[in-house]
Amino acid sequence: MRLLRELMRLQHERGFIDEAALRDLSSRERVPLYRLEGLVSFYPHFRRTAPPASTVDVCRDVVCSMRGCGELTSELRSKLQDNGDAELHEVSCLGRCETAPAVSINDTTVPQEAVSDFDELLDLMNEPVEGHHDDSPETSPQWKCDPYRTAADRYGTVKALTAGKHDVAAACIAPLKSSNLRGMGGAGFPTGQKWELVANEQAETKYVICNADESEPGTFKDRVILETLPHLVIEGMLLAGLTIGAEQGIVYIRHEYEQQRRALEAEIARAQVAGILGENAAGSGQQFDIEIFISPGGYILGEETALLEALEDKRGEPRIKPPYPGTHGLWGKPTLINNVETFALATSIVHHGSAWWNEQAAENYAGLKFVSISGDVAKPGVYEIPVGTTVTELIERAGGMRNGQPLKAFLPGGASSNFLTAAHANTPLDFEAMQQAGSMLGTGAVIVIDDTRDLFALATNLVRFFRNESCGKCVPCRIGSEKAVELLEDVQAGTRETTELQVLTELGETLEQTSICGLGQVALNPILSMLECFPEEMPAHQ
Repeated sequence: MRLLRELMRLQHERGFIDEAALRDLSSRERVPLYRLEGLVSFYPHFRRTAPPASTVDVCRDVVCSMRGCGELTSELRSKLQDNGDAELHEVSCLGRCETAPAVSINDTTVPQEAVSDFDELLDLMNEPVEGHHDDSPETSPQWKCDPYRTAADRYGTVKALTAGKHDVAAACIAPLKSSNLRGMGGAGFPTGQKWELVANEQAETKYVICNADESEPGTFKDRVILETLPHLVIEGMLLAGLTIGAEQGIVYIRHEYEQQRRALEAEIARAQVAGILGENAAGSGQQFDIEIFISPGGYILGEETALLEALEDKRGEPRIKPPYPGTHGLWGKPTLINNVETFALATSIVHHGSAWWNEQAAENYAGLKFVSISGDVAKPGVYEIPVGTTVTELIERAGGMRNGQPLKAFLPGGASSNFLTAAHANTPLDFEAMQQAGSMLGTGAVIVIDDTRDLFALATNLVRFFRNESCGKCVPCRIGSEKAVELLEDVQAGTRETTELQVLTELGETLEQTSICGLGQVALNPILSMLECFPEEMPAHQ
């Protein structure tokens, strides 16, 4: 991790990394220059030339496109064309979909009210931009999943287990397995089973990693959890460490989440002072510490093996599986990887038990779920819902449809999930229910679309995102996604016939079967599902 950390330090201090800095680092670390060049050229956060006084980033992805990012970008470009001290970039998702269109200046998020005022936005370019948090409807509530009413009560779950000399592994794995908690990062692998598999590995060194690199359009729940419930994430990681026999935890967080990183750092410091982390973690007799690693950028780093490659100072390209991280993870050691929400909810389940967990859900379901909802709703944000809540009920909780427009379609699980029609709006937000409906719960990111929207344009935007974020390691994904976007844009422009879209079905099957990781496997899901559910939405050429 030292090379990427040093490169991030240079980038932060100087705003860029030039040839002299790379040669100096190469000499100091005794690392070939080509290896450093390979890292800097791969990760999008690094730049090789000095930046202007102001760098403005505007998100170009699906939710922001629905909220006018194109018009905003054109307006800003026009106003900045004579400003040699400013630079404008269209970028991938900034994780602020509830305040779309999302803008950052010099890597700091701009308040939503400033985005709608061009003059104020331009003024901000001439002064330091302070970190800002846009309150969602439930940014600072007493979440149901939080068992602690005061800060003094925190970490009571692990304290009770260690004080009572319990078998921590058994006390964690049993309720997690009986609760059927699944990984909330998108894959949905059973959490208790994963913890048990890594616990059973015979190795002196193991690791616990929290994946906080959510970067998929529409997904921002982990950002809110990190800011409002960092203690549950830390305690979940500690419980996992005591369960599997790990002494080191790492939170891998995207660099855009600066405010959330600060909140997490502050809570880690408090936990260290209180003896929750350290040589005798929570009185367990076992060492467990947590460090934070800031990602140099890229959606692909949310894939667990690409994340591991980055932590090992390599280009973040996914590994071929098997072997899986549970047996051969960081530095070849058994590694437990869960996302932010999974660790937070694991703490709740170990504290309350699986019977309590089952009582929190709608009838015939189990548990709680954090969901991000964005797009054409009145109050986009992050909501904690009983599993089994329907999409219709969630939309109502989010203030209903914006401007009273009828619902046309929705994506239930973020950019990689399939479009569903308004007729599916009474489908419960549950893994199996969404699968039966023809889509997936995925990251728990519901994107709501009203009947004024051009679904072909939105689906093309989504495929373009995956094209842009492909790491390029495998040919099917690299070439296939590029050819798909080329075809879609030509059809949209009227230079190719809609009948040519038939090739996307075969291309999608090839990508699904031959791509190394999930990005390539789902890259064409948006357009294929849109064409299946909404064939009438194809461009009509005269």
